[in-house]
Amino acid sequence: MIEVQDLRITFNAGTPLENQALKGIDLSIPEGQFITVIGSNGAGKSTLLNALAGEFLSPKGSISLDRKDISTWSVEKRAPQIARVFQDPLMGTCEDLTIEENLALAQARTKTRGLGIAAKRQFRQHFMNKLKLLQLGLENRLEDKIGLLSGGQRQAVSLLMASLQPMKLLLLDEHTA
Repeated sequence: MIEVQDLRITFNAGTPLENQALKGIDLSIPEGQFITVIGSNGAGKSTLLNALAGEFLSPKGSISLDRKDISTWSVEKRAPQIARVFQDPLMGTCEDLTIEENLALAQARTKTRGLGIAAKRQFRQHFMNKLKLLQLGLENRLEDKIGLLSGGQRQAVSLLMASLQPMKLLLLDEHTA
């Protein structure tokens, strides 16, 4: 369960450019449920997702996951429990790495990781099976650089990467854009 209480995020506080992006957001999402956040450009949708993911280390208000306050946890500390697909598929993947290396890094999301993890081939068949489910013909392109994929293919791989490990919360920011 995720609970947000009185969440406030202000950019450029105390300057002429001050922008209160989130103004006292309260929400409660029971386990197994999903919500859709709808709003115009600049309404704070991505800011809310960034706050849930840990991009703002000391927000005003509180964020709890399974009744544990995670408000001050970093992105890295939240990563084992929170997966994410960005609006821009370039942000969720490493364009100079292969599809397989990107998937291997995602597979290691809950562990200390580095490029050594990406080089391991132990999950090759697992990755091929998962890619085949996408029906994009990517299962035979594991050695291709992910930067060579179309935006849609890359976005599909990003979603697969986010779902390789169990998570408590999956954040999708305009993932079909």
